[in-house]
Amino acid sequence: MKTDNAMVNAFVPGAVALTPEEEAMVERRQRLLGPAYRLFYERPVEIVRGEGVWLYDKQGDAYLDVYNNVASVGHCHPHVVSALVRQAGILSTNTRYLHDAVLDYAERLLATFPPALSHIMFTCTGSEANDLAIRIVRAFTGGTGFIVTETAYHGITHAVSQISPSLGANVNLGFDVRTVPAPDSYRSENGDVAGKFRADVEAAIADLQRHGIRPAALIADTIFSSDGVMSEQPGFLQGAVEAIRAAGGLFIADEVQPGFGRTGDRMWGFDRHGVIPDLATLGKPMGNGYPVAGVVMKPEVVAEFGAKARYFNTFGGNTVAVATAMAVLEVIQGEALQENARVVGGYFRQQLEELAKRHEPIGDVRSAGLFLGVEIVSDREKKTADAATTSRIVNALREARVLISATGPRAAVLKVRPPLVFSRANVDYFIERFDRVLSQLS
Repeated sequence: MKTDNAMVNAFVPGAVALTPEEEAMVERRQRLLGPAYRLFYERPVEIVRGEGVWLYDKQGDAYLDVYNNVASVGHCHPHVVSALVRQAGILSTNTRYLHDAVLDYAERLLATFPPALSHIMFTCTGSEANDLAIRIVRAFTGGTGFIVTETAYHGITHAVSQISPSLGANVNLGFDVRTVPAPDSYRSENGDVAGKFRADVEAAIADLQRHGIRPAALIADTIFSSDGVMSEQPGFLQGAVEAIRAAGGLFIADEVQPGFGRTGDRMWGFDRHGVIPDLATLGKPMGNGYPVAGVVMKPEVVAEFGAKARYFNTFGGNTVAVATAMAVLEVIQGEALQENARVVGGYFRQQLEELAKRHEPIGDVRSAGLFLGVEIVSDREKKTADAATTSRIVNALREARVLISATGPRAAVLKVRPPLVFSRANVDYFIERFDRVLSQLS
C-alpha cells in the first residue's frame, strides 16, 4: 500500500528504534485511528500535562513548548480554565437563543478590528471559518476562482483542502484555484517583494479569466507561515490586494496563526501591511485550546449571503465557547501579551542573530513578534536550503526537551512559535540548547 509521509517533521515507522511501550502505543494508535494521522518527531512524544510554556511526559520530564500557538496564552491558563469550567456548569447552548455572552464577546473582539470590519460569525475551527468565508465570498462576487500561495495551508474541510497546497500532491487543488510564489525577501533578486507578488497575483488573475473563471478572492495567511514565515518587509500585500479588487474579487486575511497579538506591533497580521481585508478568519489561539473560531467581515460582504442562506452552527459561538474566548482576550489585554510578544520576540531575534555569527547553517532569521523563522542552509552564499539538517536539528532539540517544528516549501525553516507568555528566560533556555545542538551537529 502506498503511503505519503511527506509531512514536514513526521514520524516514520521503523526509522528509529522505539521502546516496547512506545511501539505498542504506536501500533494501537494505527489500529484504532487508521492510516491518515501523522505523529511529530522521529521518536514521538507522549504528553500528559501542560502548564504555561511547558509540556510534561509520563515521567514528569518538562519540554519547553516553542511551537504551539494553540495555547496562545499558555497551557491551562487558570483564568481561561476557570471561565470554561464555570460556564460549562451553568449553560451550554447555541446562538439561536438570546444571550448576552456572545454579544459581549463580539463587541469586545470587534473593537480590536478596523471599524469597517463590524460583523462576526462564529465557527468551531479555523478550517470551518475559511470554509464559511469561501461561501460568503462566492455569494458576494459571483466568482469561484481563488488565488493562494504555493505552500499555503488554510484547513481540512473538502472545500478548504482544495486551497491548501501544503497538504501535498495527493490532495488535489480545485480546478478554479491558482497558486503563486510566496513573497520571499531572502531570495528576492532585486528586493522588490511587493512588486513581484502583485505581478504574480495579476498573472494568476489573467489565467483564471482566460479559462472563463471569475476571480473570487485572494486568501493569504498574513505571515505566510507554511511558506516559510515570510515576515520581512511589511506592506508587501498592498499591491496584490489592489489587483484582486480591481478584478472584482476580495481579500481574505487568514489570521489563524498571526492574529491575536502574536506579531507584537499589531493585534492582527494584516495591519502590518497597511491593508483592511474584506474578511478575516480566526482560529486556534482564540480559545487557547477550546474549539472556537470565526469570520470577521465587512457588513456589505455578507449581506447577499445572509439574505439567501441561514447560518447555524451548534457549537460555533455557544455559551461555553464565547466565555472561554472572552477569558483568552482578557488575558491577552490584561497581561499585555501583545507587548510581551514585541519585546520578547525582539530579544529572541537578537539572540538568534548572535547565534548565526557562530553557526554557518543559520542562513536567515526573520520574525514578527513571537513568530520566528530560522532558515537552515548548507551554503550561505548560494542560500542552499538544507532540509536534512533542519530535520536533524528539530529531532535533536526534541531529545533536548525543546519542541519546535519545520516549515516552508523546502522544509528547511525552523518554525518558532511559542505561547505569548514566553519570557526572556525561556528564550535563553532555548538558545542554550539550540547552540548545543548546532555545535554537536557540526
